[in-house]
Amino acid sequence: MALYYRQYIGDLAAWAGLFLTYFSAFWASVILRTFYKSSRFQTASILYISCMIILSSILASQVWYWLDMFLSIPLHGWAKIVDQINTQSYMSNTFSKSFTLVTWSAIYFGITLWIEWNIQKERTEKAMLLAHSAQLQMLRYQLNPHFLFNALNSIRALIEEDKKKARNMITELSEFLRYSLISRTQDSIPLSHELEAIRHYLEIEKKRYEDKLQLDFSIDPNAENFPVLSFLIHPLIENALKYGMQTSPMPLKISLNAVVKDDTLQVEVCNTGKWVKSSGTPETTTGTGTGLENVRLRLENAFPQRHKFDILEENGLVKIVLQISKADKKHEK
Repeated sequence: MALYYRQYIGDLAAWAGLFLTYFSAFWASVILRTFYKSSRFQTASILYISCMIILSSILASQVWYWLDMFLSIPLHGWAKIVDQINTQSYMSNTFSKSFTLVTWSAIYFGITLWIEWNIQKERTEKAMLLAHSAQLQMLRYQLNPHFLFNALNSIRALIEEDKKKARNMITELSEFLRYSLISRTQDSIPLSHELEAIRHYLEIEKKRYEDKLQLDFSIDPNAENFPVLSFLIHPLIENALKYGMQTSPMPLKISLNAVVKDDTLQVEVCNTGKWVKSSGTPETTTGTGTGLENVRLRLENAFPQRHKFDILEENGLVKIVLQISKADKKHEK
């Protein structure tokens, strides 16, 4: 700096003037950065961003110019500052300061977009891994040997007792498996489709457990068309059924509530009983504990910064609360 401005060495007033100029430029850049951070330029066109940079830089140059002038009054005096203000000087300063801020803005956007691109790339790679994991998880639901074994045994017993009930149970099983196969090819589905598959699943389990299982659904009609990931809610129900049967006094009560408020879907799965923490043993890591962790990871990837996933235990009840906000709504975790 001293070498570049060697003609000003020893001139404290000149150094003070340079300091005020750069100080004013700093605040102009702060204003620009604040504006850019609040704008949604990620989805904007190059033309829009270019126009925004030019106009914003011109406006910020006025802040730089007049702030520099105002702060220089104690240094140079009011009369000298007024003498420097003329059309030619004003236009020249506006052009040079605008050009500097446009260059600064271009560098800022270049760095910001590079960071965003790297984040998106990392998120995409992670999403691909989780999608593969989700497919494996769905395959486990489709071919869960315990579930199929119990369902087929129940059907076999019903054939002799009540052929109509046996046919109905086969229908429920086939509909559940059909959803499992179809949903693998879809990124998102309406919540109503997920709930329909859950009802088929629970109808089968209801015939198995009979009076030991009580179900309650409360679904807001506005929630039925809300887009969700396939097999996102099912692990919550499976978890409530599996561990509820182990820890709850009979009958086990499971409720599923879904409502939309302020463009946010809230799904609550509640069961009587106690929360069973994973112990890290093979028995737990291959059970629904893996399913819940998969749900958490899929939420983080598909709905970053606009979801919540909480597990609560109170008054003999275990509650899993899931919230998803729409993309245009700012949501803090």
